[in-house]
Amino acid sequence: MAKEDIRMRVWRLMEERGIVKFPRPVFHRIPNFVGAKKAAQKLRELPEYKAARTIFCNPDSPQRPVREVALRDGKIVVMATPRLRKGFLLLDPNTIPRDSISRASTIRGAFKHGRFVEPSEVKVDLFVAGSVAVSPDGGRLGKGTGYSDKEYAILKNSGGLTPKTPVVTTVHDVQIVEKIPREEWDVSVDVIVTPTRVIRVTHGRSGV
Repeated sequence: MAKEDIRMRVWRLMEERGIVKFPRPVFHRIPNFVGAKKAAQKLRELPEYKAARTIFCNPDSPQRPVREVALRDGKIVVMATPRLRKGFLLLDPNTIPRDSISRASTIRGAFKHGRFVEPSEVKVDLFVAGSVAVSPDGGRLGKGTGYSDKEYAILKNSGGLTPKTPVVTTVHDVQIVEKIPREEWDVSVDVIVTPTRVIRVTHGRSGV
């Protein structure tokens, strides 16, 4: 099945089953899903998460709970600005009032409480990506714009991460598909976290 066909199938299925949350419509987005907070809590249990001091996270809505728990756990969060228009923001929980952390985990709040940072200034211990679909062998599909692949490549090329940096995604269970076509520049995931389970992938890492 072609990549766009997989995306459309997942988006439709999520709409049909009523597991989509704001923003809507779900089509052409990284879909926000019922259970995103549970998935974020499961991610907290990962040894890769516990060991990480600095976490990169995409700016999309379903990963907002990941950004919030990371900040509450005292971790530095590096976030790409939407469409990479303004590069990257760094959120340091030590400079954010505790009662502002939830707000800081939103896009608007990140611009208020974060600071712009060059990729060469950060060392990321865990890379969190949003996904439209993933496969148990580590294949991943975004919404088709390639931003996660670009973000990964920028950080890798600047020394902000290495090929050994774990890549994790949080998704709903229905976003897991049997197989995803891959290009050589597509970033694979190492761990898939849903509201109900954790899938660890054994593979050779691909990606820019």
